[in-house]
Amino acid sequence: MRPVVLCFSGLDPSGGAGIQADIESIGASGGHAAVACTAITIQSSQQVFGFEACAAELVRAQAMAVLEDLPVSAIKTGMLGTTDNITMIAQLFREGQIAQGTPFVLDPVLVANSGGSLGNVSTLVDAFLDLIPFATLLTPNTYELRALSGLQDLRAGAQLLCEQGAKAVLVKTSHDYDSGDIEQYLYVDGQLTHESFLPRLPGEFHGSGCSLASYLAGCLAQGMDTLTAVKAADIWIQKVLRAADQPHPDNSKAQWIPHRFAQ
Repeated sequence: MRPVVLCFSGLDPSGGAGIQADIESIGASGGHAAVACTAITIQSSQQVFGFEACAAELVRAQAMAVLEDLPVSAIKTGMLGTTDNITMIAQLFREGQIAQGTPFVLDPVLVANSGGSLGNVSTLVDAFLDLIPFATLLTPNTYELRALSGLQDLRAGAQLLCEQGAKAVLVKTSHDYDSGDIEQYLYVDGQLTHESFLPRLPGEFHGSGCSLASYLAGCLAQGMDTLTAVKAADIWIQKVLRAADQPHPDNSKAQWIPHRFAQ
């Protein structure tokens, strides 16, 4: 069977982010996505209108059905929505329900690309500190990194998150719109291991962070080391963003949806 990635993420009706981004990105990496739905959102490709989180007991039951049935090779989390869901996933690691050593990509989603809230930021940040020590790779954007670390300096923030237990942190500057090219810094065990500079493409993209994190999880599920996975994901994400679909050509505020099956 293709390597299985168990994803914890929310449903985005537009298909740009969340569950559909996970499924398509992991499929593009050569893996198979199994999903425990954490929330039902009300959103378009441009705006979040609201959401209803799934109870932690329901999310756990979904996850256990997968863990008891499929050979899970990696874990990926996206929108979790509540502190109860975050705590429950940390408990799965502590209990050994998720096998020790299973690669885990933690995408610490706090807000949507469109800026809409996907949970109470301050309480989610506190809860994430309990989950971070299990992460093989943490993939915050600059907003998330600063919220989690409490530091403005990106490099110091990444090092602090490594000190808090993350094995590696990939910092993405895609949300710093005045920074020119998108810079990415990979810190492994607190040490800067890799830097990449990706051209900033025109327009805004819906689900680019979800897509990148999920593709990385698919690569790790296949046995790649973190650095190799990050380099492969850099190439892939540029390809799918260049081929992105534009839902509303006459709307300058419209967000593009990554074409995750672009050849």
